[in-house]
Amino acid sequence: MSYFAAAVARVDGGWTAGEVSLRGVTDIEEVADRLRDVEPDADLSLLFVEADDTYLVLLRLDEGEDLRIFGSDSAYAEESRLGALLVGDLKTSVTGLEDVDEPRPSGGDDETEQPAVDPEADPVGDADLLTDLGIPAQKLLALCAHEGSMPADVTAEICQVLGCVDEVEELREV
Repeated sequence: MSYFAAAVARVDGGWTAGEVSLRGVTDIEEVADRLRDVEPDADLSLLFVEADDTYLVLLRLDEGEDLRIFGSDSAYAEESRLGALLVGDLKTSVTGLEDVDEPRPSGGDDETEQPAVDPEADPVGDADLLTDLGIPAQKLLALCAHEGSMPADVTAEICQVLGCVDEVEELREV
């Protein structure tokens, strides 16, 4: 299974980015160490792992500590060794899912009539990990569930909100 892993780190209000190799990692702490290595003094570090144009895993470290993880679909754990390592130990319930399941008022808008979470997907982990950055759990879940949306699209949307889309797109072009 192929993957793309890009880290962004916020230092002094600006963003730096770097591609991260996950080859040979043996546990989630080793993944966190590689994320820390991108920018050791970062106040916030995020790792976007996109696998086979199907799965997205987000990892977050605040000041190098307090690892938080979100996976777009628990099936990734069954599909690959890396998926098992990243999301295999996460609970199946998603923080913030309660908000997504609430009925929405219908105003005739197609977007409000579609379910916020793909019924085939089983998002896992902490969907609230980007809330303080302007992306609440419901929006993250909706981005992941949007029909036809690829993990790269979700990463681009998140990075657009954060202000680091150019840095991540440069990594894709290398």
